[in-house]
Amino acid sequence: MTNSNGNGNGPVLYAHRMGIDTYKQPIIFLRRDSQICRSEGFESMARIQVVSGTRTVIATLNTVGPEILEENRVGLSEFAWKLLEAREGDVLRLFHQDHLESLSYVRSKIFGHKFNEHQLQAVVRDIARGSYSDIHLSSFVTACSGGKLDTDEILSLTQAMITVGDKINWPSKMIVDKHCVGGLPGNRTTMIVVPIVAAFGLMIPKTSSRAITSPAGTADTMEVLSPVKLRLSQMRKVVEKEGGCIAWGGAADLSPADDILIRIERALNLDNEGQLVASVLSKKVSAGSTHVLIDMPIGPTAKIRGMHAAEFLRDHFMAVAHEIGLTIETVFSDGSKPVGRGIGPALEARDVLAVLQNEKDAPQDLRDRSLELAGKVLEFSPDVAKGTGLGIATEILDNGKAWTKFLAICEAQGGFFEPTIAKYKHVVTAPRKGKVLSIDNRRIATVAKLAGAPHAKAAGIDLHVNVDGFVEAKQPLYTIYSETPGELDYAIKAIRSEDYVMKVV
Repeated sequence: MTNSNGNGNGPVLYAHRMGIDTYKQPIIFLRRDSQICRSEGFESMARIQVVSGTRTVIATLNTVGPEILEENRVGLSEFAWKLLEAREGDVLRLFHQDHLESLSYVRSKIFGHKFNEHQLQAVVRDIARGSYSDIHLSSFVTACSGGKLDTDEILSLTQAMITVGDKINWPSKMIVDKHCVGGLPGNRTTMIVVPIVAAFGLMIPKTSSRAITSPAGTADTMEVLSPVKLRLSQMRKVVEKEGGCIAWGGAADLSPADDILIRIERALNLDNEGQLVASVLSKKVSAGSTHVLIDMPIGPTAKIRGMHAAEFLRDHFMAVAHEIGLTIETVFSDGSKPVGRGIGPALEARDVLAVLQNEKDAPQDLRDRSLELAGKVLEFSPDVAKGTGLGIATEILDNGKAWTKFLAICEAQGGFFEPTIAKYKHVVTAPRKGKVLSIDNRRIATVAKLAGAPHAKAAGIDLHVNVDGFVEAKQPLYTIYSETPGELDYAIKAIRSEDYVMKVV
């Protein structure tokens, strides 16, 4: 069934592209009746070393029936195909996975020992190579969660993430960026800050993540309006032409290990402080940034619950940034309630457009937060005096230059699209006359995710009132949107009581 090369280097099979997107997981497929599975003892979900010429990848084995794959063929997922730089019919050799020394470092951490720089370099290198299974990745993420990484470990993790990825060098001496740590539904300030800053003349190559534990990340929302899967060369062209971009960092491979870890964090619904700092700062350095503004919303149902946690996180950001030569400023902002009206990619995109186009009914809170942050970014420039950035940012937004720049960035990234509205909806009304006392950020995010966001771009929640608003009995509070009736039912069932998401007193 299989040929041998005669040199004891393992049986020979031939590459076949399966066309299956497994994201950042290298997967191979073998027929369950193949001779190599029997002779080598390969079983489904085994970790297999795949060799093609000088390139090697560790992949997870899936077995399939003979009707799916020809004899002597190894099916490759898209990620495995990319890592091996394979061509149809290439000779492949399969071996049992060698012992991964870095896994012993993870086990040591689980038992309370500290990572050193060498160990984290090895762990991150193996993660970026695809050598870790999802079980191994989950172990690493869990071992680092709950404040288990100290400043030295976070610094080493950041440096390791920078080392294994690409890095962009720009001609300008000052490259600015802005990042929000997240946890606040509807807080899409980045998409307003970038065109304001770029229109002023500063270079801002913004790479954003997709949602981890929220109904939408900046990349998810921007993708409603324009392509975000930009390769490094495409991203460079956009920024050189327009002064800024809003792209998905995962497509540029600027910090490839981080994108793999984000997938696991999303599945575990974890977002730990140490990896958050390493994730943010490694991507900023890889994108060539020199000056970064960090927005840290604080609220009882936000990601950062109180001032102690905010100061703890800020101190880690500052310490690590200092060591890697990055200038940063942090801003503590109000995280007590959602921002804007929309929660979910298309609904948040609608709010962004309303602010950029200076519509009269645009969400004032989203506009004000965006202008404050844009003003602080502008003040990184030696040409902008402290305290004057807000006024400059407001003028750029009000005179339409920000909207013109946003459209230009979209066109450079591949075009501008209008957001769509989901077909199915359910209106939640006030149970009584009164005042909206609070909105639970986490719960409203959960309902939006059950409705289909962020994968279903038009799904989410549209707020009709916000905290401190007065309502009459049966007045609409918010509308749930879904692209399928099944997802709408899931979301409705999640509202366990009248006050589950929004408390009216």
